[in-house]
Amino acid sequence: MLHKTLADTLAAPETVYVNCAHPMCGKSTKLDIAALIDRLGPHQGSMHQDLVWLFGCSKCKAAEGRNRRAPFFTCIPDYDGQQRQRNRDWKPTFEKREDDHL
Repeated sequence: MLHKTLADTLAAPETVYVNCAHPMCGKSTKLDIAALIDRLGPHQGSMHQDLVWLFGCSKCKAAEGRNRRAPFFTCIPDYDGQQRQRNRDWKPTFEKREDDHL
C-alpha cells in the first residue's frame, strides 16, 4: 500500500478537515498541513491511522458526561486545479464539416 505523507498532501494540494465523530457534537476544523509538517516532519503519514492519535475534540472533553470518540478526517482534493490541468492544452475546433449545411 502506498504511504502518503504530509508533504504529499501539501503538494497535492488537498484540504483536510478533522471531524468529531460524536453525534451531539460534529465539530469540524480545517487542518493547517504546513503547521503539522513543522511539528511532525514532512515524512509523517497523512492517512487516518497516522493522524488519529493526534486529535481529540475539546468541545466533547469540556462537556460533562459525554464519551469521547475517535475523530475522522475529510480530504477534499483541489478540483479547480485538476480541471485547469485537464483543460490546459484544450483548444476549440471550429472546422466546418462537409455534411453541415446551413
